[in-house]
Amino acid sequence: MEYRLEGESRRTVVVFHGGHMRAGLALGEEVFAEAGFTVLAPSRPGYGRTPLSTGTTPAGFADATAQLCRSLGIERLAAVVGISAGGRTALTMAARHPHLVERVILQSAVAFLPWPDRLTRLGGRAVFNAQIEAGTWAFMRSLVRLAPPVGLRLLLRSLSALSSCQVLAGLSPAERATLVGLFSQMRSGHGFVADMLPVPDCAAQVGQSALVIATRHDHSVPFAHAESLASVLPNAELVESRADSHMIWFGPDYPRIATTIRAFLAAG
Repeated sequence: MEYRLEGESRRTVVVFHGGHMRAGLALGEEVFAEAGFTVLAPSRPGYGRTPLSTGTTPAGFADATAQLCRSLGIERLAAVVGISAGGRTALTMAARHPHLVERVILQSAVAFLPWPDRLTRLGGRAVFNAQIEAGTWAFMRSLVRLAPPVGLRLLLRSLSALSSCQVLAGLSPAERATLVGLFSQMRSGHGFVADMLPVPDCAAQVGQSALVIATRHDHSVPFAHAESLASVLPNAELVESRADSHMIWFGPDYPRIATTIRAFLAAG
């Protein structure tokens, strides 16, 4: 398993990033580091240097991550964080290892509803399968570097229910630069196609307190996923973001959300 471990605190959070991400790419982790937590970010199966065989299901990878924690001397996790397609793995780990996981934080997370929609599934298998994805991302890297507004608008179309022009207009120059840097390093490997497979629903088995954060403008993961989790998880709080897209960290109210996350962790 490929992973990144940053920080020296004895309090650790595991971050399961979403699709097209790997351990070497950080997104939304600053809130945990600034609060004094160590961050453990593994590459999920099929991403980075973690092969699909390292847990061919979320349950298998949750068990592998628990074993990694034991190998690193981590006896207790302050939280597991599930971002986007990493949400199901975070929930599965919380359900299977309650002795290890104290709390759950879900950000724009995929629930156990049918996902993605048929068009996205077909398109994803066509352009992000392991034989094609390198070329797909090479094209996108060239586009966002040579014509950033055009490349960002193209990528944001799948992430927001609003017009991509409107979303782009709401981003600061620094936020645009961050997205250009992020999109320039993404890869799908074998992971994204695997992310689209159905997963057994374990939400009702998660007894830990959970913070569910999402925006109604998310086109990639509809807000219904957050509502579903908030209604099924026994101890869940739903926090609605005002972000214009799937990327809640670039919303105008993210400082408020970051404060909520810190308070949620402190309560533990």
